[in-house]
Amino acid sequence: MPRAAVIVPFPFDEEGLDYRRQEMEQVELSGAVTFDYKPLKAGPMHFIGRHDEMLVEFAIFEAGIALAEEGYDAITVNTLSDSGVAELRAVLDIPVVSNGKSSLLYALTLGTRFTVIAQTDPAYPQYSDAWLAFYKNLMKKFEVAQFCTSIELFEAQSDMKALFTGREAEVFPAMKEACERGLAKGADVIVLGSTTLSQAGPYLSETLPVPVVNPGPLALKMVETVLGLGHSHSPVAHPKPAVPRPKMIHAMLDAAKAHQSADD
Repeated sequence: MPRAAVIVPFPFDEEGLDYRRQEMEQVELSGAVTFDYKPLKAGPMHFIGRHDEMLVEFAIFEAGIALAEEGYDAITVNTLSDSGVAELRAVLDIPVVSNGKSSLLYALTLGTRFTVIAQTDPAYPQYSDAWLAFYKNLMKKFEVAQFCTSIELFEAQSDMKALFTGREAEVFPAMKEACERGLAKGADVIVLGSTTLSQAGPYLSETLPVPVVNPGPLALKMVETVLGLGHSHSPVAHPKPAVPRPKMIHAMLDAAKAHQSADD
């Protein structure tokens, strides 16, 4: 049976990975592919600003190389940012399935215009504008800005590990209000702006009159589809490096793992 690795963009323990695995309950999978959720060796504790983005991207890059060396048949990166996806496609032959671009393009198969909802943390108010800019840049990067009606923010304390466990009654209605603002502006599909929002997928699907695209579960189905069709990414679009440096990349992350708590 083919095996696919789901790279979680944080250095979590098994408890942290279990919260991410819950998204598998939100999609009907064929059972033809085994999905293993895998953490990073090292990385930031948040995903706020370019400092964190850079660390996440490189750590995902290393994790994907290592997982391919372990014999996995496909990889998906569990973040809407698609961090490390292009880099991994340049060094791997196995399929590397995106969450972000896949979700936005899938939204356009269900409707004509979408709203992305995204979380801001009241503990970091200085990053609200940066979050908006981050998502606007993603729309440009994925060449779908003209289809994005709006990016709607809702406020909730971040917990990258447990997500919204125990806070559903408080946070989910705020997420629904953000979705409704987007619908009022003309959106006909909602896209959850992070895999950290996956727990709200069923609630929003039940309470909103339009489709809600949940990136994590969708990516799992995309992995099944790509493997079932025998496809992988184009080597023309993602040419190999002249001199690959996998050993150097692994050594860098091994050193980072040894210093994961050095700045605590």
